[in-house]
Amino acid sequence: MGSGGGRCESRYGPAKIFRGSIVTFILLFAAGLLGGMINSLAGGGSFVIFPALLFAGVPPVLANASNTYACLPGYVSGAVGYWRHIAPYREKLIGYSMIGLVGGYLGAEALMRISDAQFSVIIPWLMAFAVTIYIFGTRINRWLASRSSGSRHAARAGAIGLGLLLLAISFYGGFFNAGLGIVLLAWLALAGYTDVHAMNGLKLLISVVVSVAAVVRFALTGSIAWVEGSVALAGAVVGGFAAAYFSHLVPAKMIRGFVIVYGVGLTLYFFWTTYS
Repeated sequence: MGSGGGRCESRYGPAKIFRGSIVTFILLFAAGLLGGMINSLAGGGSFVIFPALLFAGVPPVLANASNTYACLPGYVSGAVGYWRHIAPYREKLIGYSMIGLVGGYLGAEALMRISDAQFSVIIPWLMAFAVTIYIFGTRINRWLASRSSGSRHAARAGAIGLGLLLLAISFYGGFFNAGLGIVLLAWLALAGYTDVHAMNGLKLLISVVVSVAAVVRFALTGSIAWVEGSVALAGAVVGGFAAAYFSHLVPAKMIRGFVIVYGVGLTLYFFWTTYS
């Protein structure tokens, strides 16, 4: 593994002595709770969970891998919930899953071959990309959908080209999980899908496959902070269920606005911390 065993402490987190403290666990559970709620209502929970892991003192590469692990149950439960919308496209699932597995594994492999210092330098750029996609993703999807014509469009674009693009997106998801769902929605629009429920279901299913491949790769080399990641995961599960139950009380646009403001501010902070 390129980053080796002597990982540096995150420059974004507190001193090492705070790792494993009750305060850290409360912070991570709260971040998971909020992230799970945001994922359920508007998407973008990784913008909360990943930085929380960094601030808790988890080294950058491990924090990124642990974020993927913490978000996985939400993808699974969402895909199960959308299954009736996914089922009509079951003949495509094997192909999508194979591409997602390969791309997710290769992305995770790439992450394992860089050091914490190298990854820290690109975190601001990855965050900027993910936040930009989050902000403009709906417009991009609408634009792509308005210019698609179902399977004829997919045929014109070329099955090979669409497959390679999905491979690249899956690679991104295995390397850095934030923003994966929105990029997948754009790909599905390009592929000619128009049913929003089917698109959300397929997005979640592909996210499951990509994340499983990545988590298996991370686990094989001990690159997941299991304790911290599991605390955030528990919070995300509780938050996701709570948000689903009380979703009628919180406008999704309000949550989305909060995520955008928070994500932009956080990205600027990462740029300032990294390059100042």
